[in-house]
Amino acid sequence: MATAANESGVEAIAAPAPHMGLVVGASAAASAFEWYDFYIFGTLAPVISAKFFAGLSPTAGYIAALALFGAGFAFRPLGALVFGRLGDQMGRKSAFLITVLMMGGATCAIGLLPTYGQVGLAASVLVILARIVQGMALGGVYGGAAISVAEHAPRHSRGYLGAFVQTSAPIGLLVALLMVLFLRTVMGNDAFDAWGWRLCFLASAGLLAVSVFMRMKMTESPLFAALEGEEDGPARSVYRETFGNWQNLRLILLAFFTMMCAQGAVFYTAYFYVQVFLEKSLRLDPKIVSFLLMAVVVVSAPMFVVAGRLSDRFGRKPVMLAGMLISLVAYFPAFHAMRDAANPALAAASEATPVVVVADPADCVTQFDPIGKTKFTSSCNIAKSFLTNAGISYTERAAPAGTLARIEVGPAQVPSVNGAGLAAAQLNAAETEFAAAAGAALTAAHYPAKADPARVNKPALFVLMLVFGISAALLYGPLSTAAVELFPTRIRYTAMSVPYHVGVGWVGGFLPFTVFAIVTGTGNMFAGLWYPFVFTAISFVSMLLFLPETARRSLDF
Repeated sequence: MATAANESGVEAIAAPAPHMGLVVGASAAASAFEWYDFYIFGTLAPVISAKFFAGLSPTAGYIAALALFGAGFAFRPLGALVFGRLGDQMGRKSAFLITVLMMGGATCAIGLLPTYGQVGLAASVLVILARIVQGMALGGVYGGAAISVAEHAPRHSRGYLGAFVQTSAPIGLLVALLMVLFLRTVMGNDAFDAWGWRLCFLASAGLLAVSVFMRMKMTESPLFAALEGEEDGPARSVYRETFGNWQNLRLILLAFFTMMCAQGAVFYTAYFYVQVFLEKSLRLDPKIVSFLLMAVVVVSAPMFVVAGRLSDRFGRKPVMLAGMLISLVAYFPAFHAMRDAANPALAAASEATPVVVVADPADCVTQFDPIGKTKFTSSCNIAKSFLTNAGISYTERAAPAGTLARIEVGPAQVPSVNGAGLAAAQLNAAETEFAAAAGAALTAAHYPAKADPARVNKPALFVLMLVFGISAALLYGPLSTAAVELFPTRIRYTAMSVPYHVGVGWVGGFLPFTVFAIVTGTGNMFAGLWYPFVFTAISFVSMLLFLPETARRSLDF
């Protein structure tokens, strides 16, 4: 579709252009890259840990893999600055094409990297570098996709057409889930873990080819083309106009606090942390989780388009606020209900025989290590790490200074291990002996080693997961269009991309790692939910009070 400005400068609704489907298709394909990469890397975190961080303990390696997952997101704001400037000065099409090529190349490269067992620490460095390139490139992709659609679309259907870019998020997740499930089924878990995981990353070459082909056939955004024809032309100093002008900087802060905080929290809770919680904390069979999540994606995906259409009719704010409110109400009760539905034996054992860690408080260090290099070898931390990896919640009781930590499971008392000063082989042997003794005590107290598939209430889990899927759809469906409408054309690419990727990269990208660290530190499998709850609440209140409605405003400003 095309847009034009009348003599008064107000955007006029033009007839649909024949290439609008191409614009939406190319933008959605590039956005699907983002989510395919996100979910493949997150889903394969245990494999990534084993292949590239084999020199660390299982707990430290898993945390390192989650931290690496977040590290790619941490570099997104930098990519937003670099490629946002390019998009605002040279055009949406050029910036978008460069970032898609970078992103696809880095994703495929991960599938070709040597492992820790082959080249040692160099493997860790290489996967970190590839993840950084991904993060940089992704910082420019989303803004280009969202802006391309919005600047081509007529005003009355911007939310609806923009929602197709948003729908590519659950579609990317679905493709990732199907890819992992298909390969594991065909190859078997052993072959997949040995080398088949590489195919998941190499398969992104197909998405790359489709996206580049479609993007090469697109025209430049009509609003940017019109800007190039003006006397002043595109912004000469994008950063000064964006961040040195209080009015524009205020809009960036407004976008971050009113929309992007919640986007990072709600979407990543719905489509990633739910999986971590069910598999890691509740010990549910990953295949069951994958099937449930695929069903949720299939059912919730159309809601993104519905949410976009509703935002064209009723406004962006009411729809997005509804999505945030659903999550705020559901976070804690829904996750408690998931525990009861997924692993009732665990819930019953936790109620009947609570586990207690008795330790000297000075011996307990918060296991928060963003780079995954610190080894937590105190007796308290070894005890907590074991329980967290076993999906067991616990409380703490202070012991006198110098006391060796122990785990109490009913009448059973299992002393932990002080690993300080022990060689790696000695430490592993001591931890294995402790794990065997603690596991026997938990088994005697009827704690299950994993969830019993026969007792899983799958319909209840599906409904609970769908609540968050619908919440994410209502928030995320209109979000890209609302963000585009907030900023002037001259700085739109940069100004929109930066707050989006700070929200997605720093709030959402670090959500699984931070929540896992909180759970490890507190012993409460539900304590980490305060992280998404707080960020969602910040956006809900800020949007309600401060965000203007943008649904029917002109983009030509």
